[in-house]
Amino acid sequence: MLKQALTHNGLIAILRGLRPEEALAIGEVLYTAGFRVIEVPLNSPDPYSSIRILRDSLPADCLIGAGTVLTPEQVDQVKAAGGQVIVMPHSDAKVLRAAKAAGLYLSPGVATPTEAFAALAEGADVLKLFPAEQMGPAVVKAWLAVLPAGTVLLPVGGITPDNMQVFFDAGVKGFGLGSGLFKPGMSVAQVASNAQAYVAAWHALG
Repeated sequence: MLKQALTHNGLIAILRGLRPEEALAIGEVLYTAGFRVIEVPLNSPDPYSSIRILRDSLPADCLIGAGTVLTPEQVDQVKAAGGQVIVMPHSDAKVLRAAKAAGLYLSPGVATPTEAFAALAEGADVLKLFPAEQMGPAVVKAWLAVLPAGTVLLPVGGITPDNMQVFFDAGVKGFGLGSGLFKPGMSVAQVASNAQAYVAAWHALG
């Protein structure tokens, strides 16, 4: 279902710093804009409450996940809160295995081909190319030439509506969007405007 959600719209919302009291409003404007995968990093205030609110309030075709997942214990807590996707900044095999054992979708962070192949061997559904700023489209193209056919690379870090095209041309199927989309203190209207700009840029790719 994760890959299916990304075919609808290849954009993942990363809501680092989201507070539970704003989760409903932010989630609704993102869904309305077209987002179908929303991630709450665990270094946000009370992230499990925000995950539960998003899961309970948004339609079933919107996957809710947790980012910055660092331990197997956190995997269990994410699942208990209703989370469906585990997003990691790294590729710790213990966390990968815990996520797959829990039946959750998995997007580990990778920065080398060795990490990418190892994560796929552990059952990763998609790969988070992090940080994208230090990779660039040339790296993406080289990786995709050797990774298994159908591998989905999702650049995260420094992605703007203006630089999505060069990554897309290199073979990218989606993007993780952080502070350019949402950061603490933004109004719901500002998040909605940012979301619409990213979605418009996504539909213009090709």
